[in-house]
Amino acid sequence: MATNETSFSLDDFAKALEEHDYELQKGQIVSGQAFEYTTDGAYVDIVGAKSPGFLPRKEAAVATVEDLEEILPLKEEREFLIIRDQNADGQVLLSIRQLELQRVWNELREAQTSGKSLQVQVTGVNRGGVTVDVNGLRGFIPRSHLLERDNLNRLIDDLLTVNIIELDRDRNKLVLSQRMATETVGFSQLELGQLVEGTVSSVKPFGVFVDLEGVTGLIHIKEVSQKFIESLADLFPIGQSVKALIIDLDEGRRRVSLSTRLLENYPGEMVEKLSEVMESAEARAERARKLIS
Repeated sequence: MATNETSFSLDDFAKALEEHDYELQKGQIVSGQAFEYTTDGAYVDIVGAKSPGFLPRKEAAVATVEDLEEILPLKEEREFLIIRDQNADGQVLLSIRQLELQRVWNELREAQTSGKSLQVQVTGVNRGGVTVDVNGLRGFIPRSHLLERDNLNRLIDDLLTVNIIELDRDRNKLVLSQRMATETVGFSQLELGQLVEGTVSSVKPFGVFVDLEGVTGLIHIKEVSQKFIESLADLFPIGQSVKALIIDLDEGRRRVSLSTRLLENYPGEMVEKLSEVMESAEARAERARKLIS
């Protein structure tokens, strides 16, 4: 018995493709190749689509585009984001810029979650701080979160290492901190029982704040001496160098707790012989570590 074989010609294939409803929608990521440039952008052949898409020049990159051919060579396949649904002719509007911005925001979210530091370039100055470029996004560093707080104009074009303190894509808000990044680096170099040296930055009724090269430590009044201290300000003038032992580290809250009490040979020695305690602090620290280990 003869078998009738149905042949599937190229015409049949074209007809089947024509009948297939390939619906392109806003927010969809598609692949395609640029095949023609215009003064306003480029036409793109989208894989699987019946009509070409159009990429406006302003949507070709995050930065201003001078040479579209350099950014988007003809016949080179890449991904695009659809930013407008099909019109009456079935054509969609495409963007590389917004696809790249999506990637940048996602990377920044990951950096914020992990606490990773970033490098940014200062682009401008205003009353509250400086503006910076973050991979094409505009970020802001408040004056209080800068290491240089006086002549901000000197920072323009400088590269700064920062951490993210606020990220809100819906409001296009990106707030950064150079100070926090410095503290993060400094904090990673500290450990329990370590003898550190810093300068007194502030004195409060409850204790003494010590600047440890970007990280702030606190000697609580109860950790200054085994004997009651009447005046912390008299004992610790602002700017005075002081050595102390790290007795607690709270990385989540960026807190470093210090003690000079553990360096004493007897109660009140910090008050009576402060300079002597400081001079022999290394040897005293060896003994004291056994008490906090």
